Amino acid sequence: MTQLKVNITDGGRSKYFKKEQVGDCVTRAIAIATGRDYKEVYNEIAKLVGYTPRNGVKNKDTKKVMKHFGGNWNACMGVGTGCRIHLSNEWSEEGYNGIHELPKDSRIICNLSGHVCAVINGVIHDTYDPSRNGTRCVYGFWYFRNKLPK
Repeated sequence: MTQLKVNITDGGRSKYFKKEQVGDCVTRAIAIATGRDYKEVYNEIAKLVGYTPRNGVKNKDTKKVMKHFGGNWNACMGVGTGCRIHLSNEWSEEGYNGIHELPKDSRIICNLSGHVCAVINGVIHDTYDPSRNGTRCVYGFWYFRNKLPK
């Protein structure tokens, strides 16, 4: 597998919070993918779901949150299909729903096992490399149509 490049970033969290080991991947990924301020995203999510997103957003709420911020869902696998798309540069012959690889010229948030991460123009933006050397399965991704901030 060919690994994606990784840009280590907290999405602006350190401007507001000191603790580094937190479960804020949904907040962080949205701030990165949309180019919005971390604290604004944090506050908006809290208002939307009714609890602090500091230690994560419940799976049942994630879809609602992503849609609220303009994300459009694209499934990369279905029940019984097994993993078809990985967090890598590799082309998958099998694919799913017409998707054979992650888009390289867009802003997306990938849904992984127990985690989400922003990928902008084929580069992972996160606090660590979540790709597992290009073998991590992508269940699907949210595509954001906004442009890069200047």
